Amino acid sequence: MTMAIVESAPDTANETTSPRPAPYERLIAAATRLFCRYGVNSVGVDAIVASADTAKTTLYKLFGSKEGLVEKVLEREGAIWRGWFLAQIDGPGGAPIDRLMRIGPTLRAWFSREDFYGCPFINAVGESDKVDDRMRNLALAHKKIVLARLTELCADAGLKEAGATAHTLGLVIDGAIVAALVTRDPAVAENAGRACGAILADARA
Repeated sequence: MTMAIVESAPDTANETTSPRPAPYERLIAAATRLFCRYGVNSVGVDAIVASADTAKTTLYKLFGSKEGLVEKVLEREGAIWRGWFLAQIDGPGGAPIDRLMRIGPTLRAWFSREDFYGCPFINAVGESDKVDDRMRNLALAHKKIVLARLTELCADAGLKEAGATAHTLGLVIDGAIVAALVTRDPAVAENAGRACGAILADARA
């Protein structure tokens, strides 16, 4: 492997200046911004390293390839989003059914953000070779964690067929994400919230 260009050390003359992030973090941050807005296939390595102010050889040394960088971006974005989403549902506490009913308002908050560009996993699978399971497996691993928590809440709420109900809620979430991306209308989340309410009411019957 080609030796990476050594990055300049951060200027420590001014103690109030924050240290410059390491090349790994700069590349992840730059790739995340570019991939989420423009798509994985539309962004080349040159654009990433220019935005990160680093060398192409540094990217290859740290991630092996653009594909390796894509995987790390998705893994980190997934962890950040799951942490936020589940905290919004569980954080205020309350009965399991009340937590599940927060799905709609939580989606609304996300869809209202200026930097909402849809789900990076759905976007990546949509862009990838449909017979290549690499992106699909990353997306499934992400969804599995979210569905596991939704299933727990459905079971704790005493809903019938907790697993199936959680998967149905997951379908509503995914559909709302795609609809919000296409329409740019955060109110899609309100329809999703009503759909979740109907699903939960049916599961309680």
